[in-house]
Amino acid sequence: MQGLFFETDTMPRYILRALVLLLGFWTAWRTGKSVADSWGEMPRVIVYTLLLGFAMRFLHHALFNGPMLNGFYYTIDVVLLLVFSVAGFRTRRTSQMVNNYYWLYEKSSAFSWKKKD
Repeated sequence: MQGLFFETDTMPRYILRALVLLLGFWTAWRTGKSVADSWGEMPRVIVYTLLLGFAMRFLHHALFNGPMLNGFYYTIDVVLLLVFSVAGFRTRRTSQMVNNYYWLYEKSSAFSWKKKD
């Protein structure tokens, strides 16, 4: 994301940057949901998100000439991607628990469930 708002950027480049961000966030969301679909646990979501962070770093490097191996930008990418992947995981896991064990649990929010009274 280095140089995201340089004066030399043109409108197509802004659009391309927005598409790359949307692609990364959507992929992270789907990663969390797919781990939850296979009844995987949270450490698998974290590992997949770390790998997705490397893929996003590569896209930033290849498309926008950003730094490939920079710990600061990699950390920012992973934290943002982790927000979306954990949200996807928790929403899908809540749906699974409420639908598969409907006699035990009810939805208390989009990210959690509680025991029925």
